[in-house]
Amino acid sequence: MKFGEVTPKDAVGAVLAHSVSCGSKRLKKGAVLSQADVDLLLDSGFETISVAQLEESDISENEAAEQLAFALAPEGGAHALERTVPFTGRVNLVASGAGVALVDREKLIAMNALDPVISCATVPHMQQMQKGGLVATVKIISYAVPKEALVRAADLARESISLKTPQLKTASLLITADAPSPSETKAVDVIKTRLDALGVELRDVSMTAHATDEMAQALQTFQSDLLLILTSSATSDVQDTAPRALRQAGGEVERFGMPVDPGNLLFLGKLNGRSVIGLPGCARSPALNGADWVMSRVICGIDITAMDFAEMSVGGLLKEIPTRPHPRRKEK
Repeated sequence: MKFGEVTPKDAVGAVLAHSVSCGSKRLKKGAVLSQADVDLLLDSGFETISVAQLEESDISENEAAEQLAFALAPEGGAHALERTVPFTGRVNLVASGAGVALVDREKLIAMNALDPVISCATVPHMQQMQKGGLVATVKIISYAVPKEALVRAADLARESISLKTPQLKTASLLITADAPSPSETKAVDVIKTRLDALGVELRDVSMTAHATDEMAQALQTFQSDLLLILTSSATSDVQDTAPRALRQAGGEVERFGMPVDPGNLLFLGKLNGRSVIGLPGCARSPALNGADWVMSRVICGIDITAMDFAEMSVGGLLKEIPTRPHPRRKEK
């Protein structure tokens, strides 16, 4: 691609680099100049204009953005992403529904390191998305790029962005409390809102005393895809009441504790093949916390390994919840 100033008579078929006014008419940046446009420029007294002139080995910005977006998330695959119509060298990848964004970090970095004018920015890997949410934006920064560079970029980042959609449909919630209270009702509403965002129905809510036997019996009655436990007293050890109740019900505890704050005191387990999440107390608040990261992945059928939990630590220091019983910093 050639870029620079030329006389209007040499600009037919070139891309206008900057918007210009020709009397009452305005020629917009990015317009491919026709003979009529050139005549208008000459009549308006322009001696030179800034343009981009594509060569045979180039591909225009919109076509390049469209081809790259298609490579990142091909049609007909399990990517659950929609592509917008290209404009000014940009194509957006939008979530077709709720889910979790999956981004191949190594592929995207390799692609973005190839050529500064070929770019793609994404949301963080594993970010929860809603329908219509912007997952990625492909942007060709110049008016054209060499076809060879575009082919290399597409090969480097092929199928690197997708959306994992919810796999679980129903959930049950066990709350331990001495008696029903407005605060527990509010907690149920907050958790229901979280589940609704992922298309999961909160099928039933049971309230028991904070006691192993009663909790175990309640867990055994649940038939939903996902079982949630919210205790009146925070779980502070893998042998504490809630994890013990899960084991007594015939389940197992796979993980206690996570390096995300708020959210440290979460536990994860299984009961009859179904996932069980022991929610930390911060799940009573609508503010983002570690439980959100775990719930979204579990609901979307994404396994969470010990390394996955470890990787959550980077960026896992979330905004403090004002109502937290034990803040990070002690008051002086």
